[in-house]
Amino acid sequence: MNNTDLLLRQQRLRIRSAQLRASLAQYGQAIQTPLSFVDGAQSALQWLYKHPLYPYLALGALALLKPRRAFALGRRLWGGWLTFQRVRQWLDNKS
Repeated sequence: MNNTDLLLRQQRLRIRSAQLRASLAQYGQAIQTPLSFVDGAQSALQWLYKHPLYPYLALGALALLKPRRAFALGRRLWGGWLTFQRVRQWLDNKS
């Protein structure tokens, strides 16, 4: 390979690299919305962990204003928690 061939190959590699960067940027935009949703949910959970009084107040208000609905919601949450525990235990035993 002479110098001209090397320069030509270098130029082709730079063009290909630019195309790949553009393609990656386009794919990155496609997943930007779901990732921003996940970031928002994560920051909301962190806020709730730092300020646990607000969810307790909301649940208390729900229990006072709509006790039947609060009881039904509590039963569903408890059932979901038990199901989650059973599935987790089953998966632990599988591996």
